[in-house]
Amino acid sequence: MSKTVVKVENLVKNFGKFTALKNVNLELKEGEIHGFIGPNGAGKTTTIRVLLGILQKTKGTAKIFDMDVWDEAVEIHKRISYVPGDVNLWDNLTGGEVLDLFITLQGTNNKKRKEELIKKFDFDPTKKCNTYSKGNRQKVALIAALASDADFYILDEPTSGLDPLMEEVFKECVLELKKNKKTVLLSSHILSEVEELCDNISIIRNGEIIETGTMKELRHLHRTNIQVETKKELKDINKVKGVYDVEEINGELHFSVDNQELGSVIEYLSKYDIIHLNCTPPSLEELFMTHYKTGEV
Repeated sequence: MSKTVVKVENLVKNFGKFTALKNVNLELKEGEIHGFIGPNGAGKTTTIRVLLGILQKTKGTAKIFDMDVWDEAVEIHKRISYVPGDVNLWDNLTGGEVLDLFITLQGTNNKKRKEELIKKFDFDPTKKCNTYSKGNRQKVALIAALASDADFYILDEPTSGLDPLMEEVFKECVLELKKNKKTVLLSSHILSEVEELCDNISIIRNGEIIETGTMKELRHLHRTNIQVETKKELKDINKVKGVYDVEEINGELHFSVDNQELGSVIEYLSKYDIIHLNCTPPSLEELFMTHYKTGEV
């Protein structure tokens, strides 16, 4: 049974009269990549700052490695690595000098690993930081974090500013961490990235976790998209239980079906001599937009 690395229970964070986090619950196991998604202002960064010991919680408990994130922050930081979404560097230092500083502060000095990552991310460490684009500043933080031998990685919008090729390199690195039984909390607005990498996903809205689970578990609560063409004309499909949003596109019928009714709908369609049938589970983006458009849990 996997060890629990992060345990957050009923976490509340108030800023004066404003409640930024409302009874947030999170649990991450060893070797798990956990996606943390929500729009700006939903509470992602506030949660991460509490986990890092930057902000003190108002109520609840938050532990990493079974240690309190505020009281034992120094010990926890020896075993974690963090990448922020907005990286600020020292203008007059080179990228290489900043990397050396960060890696030294982390207590590691794996030069081989650092050089491998510099090559992977196609990064020039000889230039001054004031010449770097946002993407190159992000590379500094990523290389420094991934070069460390941490047990828990907190990545807050880690691919911000990276081009698609570098995003693929990042994904490879995260999967390598998983292979080595490292734990990752990945906060990202790139839903395809979360869907591809994460074992579990938590959706946060207005400071509350509204759903947590695997993609399979989250999809179970939602609808499957159907595209179908039949020999016989489909009549009254919109009246069949569990069928929604019927429209005809280029001779095919497109609609969505409640997952619990999928079997009976397929049985109904078979009576009309199916020529082509395509069933697509909802993407993470569709699940996400459903929550934020309708407010449903």
